[in-house]
Amino acid sequence: MAGRTYKTEAIVLRSLRFSEADRILHLYSAGRGRIGAIAKGVRKTKSRFGARLEPLSHVELMLHEGSGELQTITGVELLRSHRATREDGYRLNVGLIGAEAMLRLFGEPEANERAFTALARFLDLLDEAPTGTERPALDPLVLSFQLKLLWVAGYLPHVTSCVECGHAELVGFSARAGGAVCREHAREALRLSRDGLAAIEHLLTTPLADAVGAPLESRSRRDALAVITSSYEEHGGFRLRTVSA
Repeated sequence: MAGRTYKTEAIVLRSLRFSEADRILHLYSAGRGRIGAIAKGVRKTKSRFGARLEPLSHVELMLHEGSGELQTITGVELLRSHRATREDGYRLNVGLIGAEAMLRLFGEPEANERAFTALARFLDLLDEAPTGTERPALDPLVLSFQLKLLWVAGYLPHVTSCVECGHAELVGFSARAGGAVCREHAREALRLSRDGLAAIEHLLTTPLADAVGAPLESRSRRDALAVITSSYEEHGGFRLRTVSA
């Protein structure tokens, strides 16, 4: 209802400059899903809560619903700053990939408790994760997180047997079919290694914490990223800008 003020827990996914002193924020909230909000005056030196609204911050907000699409932030309590992630270039890039995946897969104002819990857990683990040597997009934690988001969004990649015939000898992945395929059904599929398929199944079915620093081979990481990217293209029609940046 217009004119209503309410409180919600949320995570800042993106922050954009607006006018001389304001910011527009893309948030994912526990109670309402994706929210667009404006934080007025946060870029001023004397702002009461500007530093609490950095990307990836986990906060409790007071929001006021007006007549427009953007809600107005009237109060902020910082729950977890995730400063350790933002101050490390590698971890920051990993976190921004996860945030964009959340924004693109769950872009509607509809609460999803499992998705919010996964996002909060991902960021908590990232604070303690080691700095990697591969591309941030190939980090096992963010690969596992995105595979789990696909699962929660209803696009679970089936990788234990051929999605077309049930055959156990797999050679690739078809996003259109929704899973791994055998040689007979792999005409237009991504070709994947056996280790890559095993790694994808492991990242899908084990807790996020198990992915932190997981010793996956580079080929297996690339295979997992290819499955994620093709699933985004097939089911959502998008690519993540943070992955290709």
